[in-house]
Amino acid sequence: MPSLPFSGEVRSIVTPLSAASARPLLLHLVNTPQLKIAILGLHYAPEPSGNAPYTTSLAEGLAARGHKVRVITGYPHYPEWKVSEEFKGWSRKEDIEGVSITRLRHHVPRRPTAVGRLHMELSFGLRLLFANWGRPDVVLLVSPALFSSGVALLRAKCGRKRPGVSIWVQDLYSRGIVETGGQPGLAARCMARLEGMILGSAHGVVAIHERFARYISRELNVSPDAVRIVRNWTHLPPAVPTSRTEIRQRLGWQENEIIALHCGNMGKKQGLENVVAAARIAEETGSRVKFVLMGDGNQKEALVAAGRGLTHLTFVDSLPQRDFQAALQSADALLVNELPGVRDMSVPSKLTSYFTSGVPVVAATDEGSVTAEEIALSGAGVRVDAGNPAALVLAIDALSRDSDRSKQLAANGKRFQQDTLSEATAIAHYDDFITSLALSRGR
Repeated sequence: MPSLPFSGEVRSIVTPLSAASARPLLLHLVNTPQLKIAILGLHYAPEPSGNAPYTTSLAEGLAARGHKVRVITGYPHYPEWKVSEEFKGWSRKEDIEGVSITRLRHHVPRRPTAVGRLHMELSFGLRLLFANWGRPDVVLLVSPALFSSGVALLRAKCGRKRPGVSIWVQDLYSRGIVETGGQPGLAARCMARLEGMILGSAHGVVAIHERFARYISRELNVSPDAVRIVRNWTHLPPAVPTSRTEIRQRLGWQENEIIALHCGNMGKKQGLENVVAAARIAEETGSRVKFVLMGDGNQKEALVAAGRGLTHLTFVDSLPQRDFQAALQSADALLVNELPGVRDMSVPSKLTSYFTSGVPVVAATDEGSVTAEEIALSGAGVRVDAGNPAALVLAIDALSRDSDRSKQLAANGKRFQQDTLSEATAIAHYDDFITSLALSRGR
């Protein structure tokens, strides 16, 4: 595999740029010719969660820096697992914020089982084979979806003009098989081998966390020379000051209630049965803690059924961006909940939004997980064991009684977002990475 002009070890490029270190990068970017960049991924705006906001921000950010960016994506369907009625036909073209977008219809399973997801990814991959990529200098494949990325990689390597190809790893499939209820047996080993083969066939790999990068290099046998680390960033704009009392009234939250808000996907790896159990404990013990689950997902119907009749649990549909930010600011605690055993497969994208809110985070996650590491590194919240609903209620209640600690945790989260999760810095690093990839391919 052709190597990139990087050092021989996995390098992190997530730290903020000082004025001195930024100057050479800015000079490099000023002198960089316009590149044709194709971003191929299953998810894009208007999908509100998962990797769609990051793909959207990156595409628009690269376009704003003068590159010609083409996105080929699927029809919006996540986290509802249903294509909106407004997206009809076999394909659709749009131009938004300087980005040329081609949407391709693909299979969407009613229930996202392993077979259903595979069908969806392969159907999207088949559409990518025959789509117009626009003769790009660089192709960036977004995983998930890994299997459609593998199909697209075959086309990129077999075509007449062979662009530089990078894979942007948002989730680790081989870890997901083990951590969401599977066993480290034949299926996991086969997936690890396939995942390693796909990632290793690209000219570059971008991982969103140091733990991902180590796993990709050590367990999937991808050359460290080809792996870069760029953290996901906070994609929300600065929050507009709102009236906490007004927002809580609008959402039906009483001032004397302690609102623990969970936002985003309601899937298997979130293990939100734990939150239903916590709501039941809060109700039985007369606690003021009330849980709110905002969003959608393939487990939502089951969660609604399990929580029917509970007064300490409510469900809210996804909100528009401004209302979403206002809801975050008006809660008393922001919740991350993970299935016991989930440690390395993903980094919760909701954290990048949570840290901007000025509200402390409570994470129900295994000790030593990526999420636990993020909470410790940011200093923005507290951790309790996954699958322990009583501990979850107690931790939220304790934070509500210690306003000084809550304010400090919230301030730590904002500081971490500003210092480590800057969108401008991350996109500048992506620009540098993609340019280096193009130059290494003679573009």
